[in-house]
Amino acid sequence: MESEIHLENTRFGKLQEYLREFVYGGIDGAVTTFAVVAGGYGANLDAGILIILGFANLLADGFSMSVGAYLSAKSEKDNYDKHEKIEYWEVENLPEVERSEIEDIYRAKGFKGDLLQKIVDHICSDKDLWVAEMMKDELGMMRDSKSPFKIGLATLISFVLVGLIPLLVYLWDFFFPSEINTFLWTSILTGLAFLIVGWLKGIVNQTSALRSILETVGLGLLAAVVAFYVGDILEQFFK
Repeated sequence: MESEIHLENTRFGKLQEYLREFVYGGIDGAVTTFAVVAGGYGANLDAGILIILGFANLLADGFSMSVGAYLSAKSEKDNYDKHEKIEYWEVENLPEVERSEIEDIYRAKGFKGDLLQKIVDHICSDKDLWVAEMMKDELGMMRDSKSPFKIGLATLISFVLVGLIPLLVYLWDFFFPSEINTFLWTSILTGLAFLIVGWLKGIVNQTSALRSILETVGLGLLAAVVAFYVGDILEQFFK
């Protein structure tokens, strides 16, 4: 029983690793798609055209954002690997210089005398530990255990899933026509999506849930208002 609980916690922990990417991908997806819907509504576009524009934006921007997230993460990983190789070379070829740097680092932390020498001896007895300390304390770099591919994938999935919400009511009304106010219901559903994603953002950033929710909802509302009036102005201009 305990092993099953541990396995479940481990799996959940793995999902939590990519919660940041899911949250910010979802926010961007909802904001951009809702902005397209609001702009199309302001310009009195036909529902079919609005759906086409919405999906084109959803898929193109989602792919673009996920590729950007992947390349950024891969670049950071490659940069870390490059500096790590340099540190390994320095530890192997300039051990006295590197040992002196470790001494300086831990002396600055308040260690001195025999205790300082014991700590330095311990660190320098393990090449991997030695390099890890140099990477962290000298260069201020730490290895990210997350996969760049999974970062890009989590961003794409969240962007599409959350970004699809502003289009759901329009899709339903397109295939099953009714008398409902599509933009009103779209706004309500999207507002709920912003609320949930904003709450998750508070968890990721370890900040106030209410503040994160208000920031996220406010951002989405502002983007929608701007898009609506731009669409309305352009529609009046090109009449």
